[in-house]
Amino acid sequence: MNKDRKIVLNLLKEELAFLDGGGYKCRLPWPWRAAYIFEESPSCPNFSHQDRPHACEDCWLMEFVLPADRAEQVPCRFVQLTNNGVTVDSLYRWGTTAESEEALRGWLHEHIRQLEATLQETPKSHLP
Repeated sequence: MNKDRKIVLNLLKEELAFLDGGGYKCRLPWPWRAAYIFEESPSCPNFSHQDRPHACEDCWLMEFVLPADRAEQVPCRFVQLTNNGVTVDSLYRWGTTAESEEALRGWLHEHIRQLEATLQETPKSHLP
């Protein structure tokens, strides 16, 4: 099994568990605004670090950001959550919290399904 793919799969599952557990609804420090998807979840290497010590370019989510958007200040806001190009950023601008969570949940389920299928197809190495 590809170790990196398995790590990403586990991170996607953890993000789904965070979402399904209401993690984006618990907004004690900032109850007046919706939570930032990815940035305000344990998925983010800078989660709970206001000084942002980790570079976004080193984040596991960068593989889901189009190359043209990787230079953005917060690249994970440009993860495309739908086939028609809806990004986290566009949902902040025009979507509701419910629409954002629905799009994120669908995106997570799809990528989890794809990775699980890929990992099942990968031939297992046999020890001599």
